[in-house]
Amino acid sequence: MPEHILVTGGAGFIGSHIVDAFLAAGHSVAIVDNLSTGKRANLNPAARFYETDIRDAAALMDLFADERPTIVCHQAALADVRGSLREPVAYAKTNIIGTLNLLEAARAAGTVRRFLFASTGGAVYGEPEELPATEACLPRPLDPYGATKLAAEHMLFTYHYNYGLPCTILRYGNVYGPRQDPSGEAGVVAIFTGAMLAGRPATISGDGQQSRDFVYVGDVAQANVLALDAEIPGGFGIYNIGAGVPVDINTLFDHLAALTDYTQGQRHGPAKPGEVRHIYLDATRAARELGWQPQVSLSAGLAATVAHFRAGR
Repeated sequence: MPEHILVTGGAGFIGSHIVDAFLAAGHSVAIVDNLSTGKRANLNPAARFYETDIRDAAALMDLFADERPTIVCHQAALADVRGSLREPVAYAKTNIIGTLNLLEAARAAGTVRRFLFASTGGAVYGEPEELPATEACLPRPLDPYGATKLAAEHMLFTYHYNYGLPCTILRYGNVYGPRQDPSGEAGVVAIFTGAMLAGRPATISGDGQQSRDFVYVGDVAQANVLALDAEIPGGFGIYNIGAGVPVDINTLFDHLAALTDYTQGQRHGPAKPGEVRHIYLDATRAARELGWQPQVSLSAGLAATVAHFRAGR
């Protein structure tokens, strides 16, 4: 049955791909985005758009009363490790209080049958004792961004426990792909691609041996589609969404240099504070309970990303 889905952050990089996937699956979609990082160019015209900030509790109450969504897909967040170290209070207001505002609006509306939440497998685990990290690993975030996401996860559980709200948490790996902003601090694939295509120096932070789990944005969007109707044991589930393959930043640089015909070679700068050294995810639970597996290889995903940037979209 078609759902009436409210997507926060639907003008952003990941959120806009999720909106497209929901619409392609035949669902009705409304978007909430304050356009602080999202772009009007990313908005799907088939979705209704509200330029609203999730920190505005009253506006959300009115919006939920009007839209009466059956699904909330919460993608909006401040999502940069370095930014969270500079402005931890701002991150708490958006990522924790903003999430609480949505949960309260969902509870008051009484129409929401599932709350999907975008968390971070890249930051919430910190330096896990075992790799690949499973959902059973003790979360020990090393920065305020990861800490605010973990706090929001705990808030979701309290609303499930006390009010019976079914919740599905998706802990993303390092998501990359078309529409990612190359001008920010997060998103090394976009940053390297933008610099390389422009002929500017592309700088690797630290020695480049740090490893990440790169997952293509289209695969992340499909995980959200599958999560709409999956049978979640007990009505509350946490799932890693990643490729399960560690890729070091030097190797990533070389892949992108070959795709962009970049010849300036590797250039290294200082390591960044708060950065996890090694992280990659075990997505076995997502395969078993959501029916999700990554479909796009790193080479194919990087090629599609570079083609998107070359086209200037």
